[in-house]
Amino acid sequence: MALLTLYWSLCGIFIFSSLLVAAYLFVIRKYNYWSRRGIIQLKPTPFVGNFMDCILSKRSGAQFLSDAYNYDKDMPLLGFYIFHKPCLLVRDPELAKHILVKDFEYFADRYATADEKNDRLGYANMILMKNPAWKSLRPKMTPIFTPGKLKKMFMLMAMIADDLGKYLDSLHLEGDGKVIEFKDICASFATDMISGIAFGLKLNSLENPKTPFREYGRRIFDTNYQRNMEFLTIIFMPQLSKYLKPKLFGKIATKFLQSVFWDVIEQRVVSGQKRHDLIDVLTEIRETYKSDERLKNYNFEGDDLVAQAAIFFAAGFETSAATMSFTLYELARNSDVQQTLRKEILDALEKTDGEITYDMITTLPYLDMVLFETLRKYPSVPNLNRVTLADYKVPNSDLVIEKGTPIFISIMGLHYDSRYFPNPEKYDPLRFTEEAKSTRPNFAYLPFGAGPRICLGMRLGLMQAKLGIVQIELGVVQILKDYEISPCEKTKIPIILDPKGIITTALGGVHLNIRKTTAAV
Repeated sequence: MALLTLYWSLCGIFIFSSLLVAAYLFVIRKYNYWSRRGIIQLKPTPFVGNFMDCILSKRSGAQFLSDAYNYDKDMPLLGFYIFHKPCLLVRDPELAKHILVKDFEYFADRYATADEKNDRLGYANMILMKNPAWKSLRPKMTPIFTPGKLKKMFMLMAMIADDLGKYLDSLHLEGDGKVIEFKDICASFATDMISGIAFGLKLNSLENPKTPFREYGRRIFDTNYQRNMEFLTIIFMPQLSKYLKPKLFGKIATKFLQSVFWDVIEQRVVSGQKRHDLIDVLTEIRETYKSDERLKNYNFEGDDLVAQAAIFFAAGFETSAATMSFTLYELARNSDVQQTLRKEILDALEKTDGEITYDMITTLPYLDMVLFETLRKYPSVPNLNRVTLADYKVPNSDLVIEKGTPIFISIMGLHYDSRYFPNPEKYDPLRFTEEAKSTRPNFAYLPFGAGPRICLGMRLGLMQAKLGIVQIELGVVQILKDYEISPCEKTKIPIILDPKGIITTALGGVHLNIRKTTAAV
């Protein structure tokens, strides 16, 4: 006892040092996980693994995975560590096919998750929810996006696109035109589009960019350190969610979404109105699953129901806005592509007497190729994540991936792999001719994911982007309006991606010059 009293400081240092050494040895042993299994791994830093730059916001999670993809492309798998958690990066398109489609039952859940109690909007939404609830709910959501339903929505979509044309016309873009930040305009347009067709709301965000939906939409995708850490925790470190309590939509935006969407749902129930939109689907889901015993972790009342509306809104407007603004950026830089696209649009409009119709917008092959190339260079969701639900033996290998292992696929890495896309930095829509597509593996191009958990709103997202680009390029109101887009002094070449962005987004926005021209191509 006297010894402890006389040398308390020395004893404290000894105990602390012993614990530190023990922790270090424990971590070092963990860091041999992949090498013991014959898998090449990134060299980890004690205690933080390979994720320090992401925690410090020096690199986004997407950029980390893209850099890791390029570490040794000849190997189909690469091991890395988030703190002491062994994770696996899949780089082989054929193995990606097994994970996403062929052996889906082993990888049916995403690794990413929010805390079940602290963030129901993050936990219970269609994108992050777990099985068996996901499997039961998804078939109820898919009918919203059938070609027939989209065709019925098209008139409303075209009216909102017409608002975009009127807005551009109000800017008086004759002569030399004006410099415009397109990311925000595209986001306002997409916000109006999603809110109108899914929730029956008329927002006019283009005229009033400070409407609550637009303001809270910005908050969801704020690229500050706090939001970056919330997204990183949910996607890459979900085991910490119950301690750090991140919210997928952010604390302030979550309260807004809870309030406004529940009001919209209740008003629709009371009125009995049917619009065949997302709100109608959600009210049906509430009745269908309110006593379903298979869904023990989900109760489609309150937040669990609102979660579906919230994720549809957030994912729908931001990804479409990013795709549109990146497309316009590339059209401005590649005048030959812009000229070819304008000619295709003008020729199509001539056949419809200047009217943008559903059949016209869905039968523009070069516009399709332009959008597909944009999504190659700037995939809105730059990576996929899964978790093994049972031990999985990798095909044609002795490797067994243990249950609970996080699996990541870098979409950005695949899309910039010169083996599949020669000269990947070049913007070239001709990569997506039928002949060109036949020369590469199907799972080398994954802008919407693949398999049963493929992006639910893929068709709708592409439709929005197409309408926006057609309107910005031509601006149809009562008569044909022609617009020409070009780089300006504020245009960043090459474009810089935001290292704190959860989706692929331009740092500082997309500034371009746009002018009205009367000369048809």
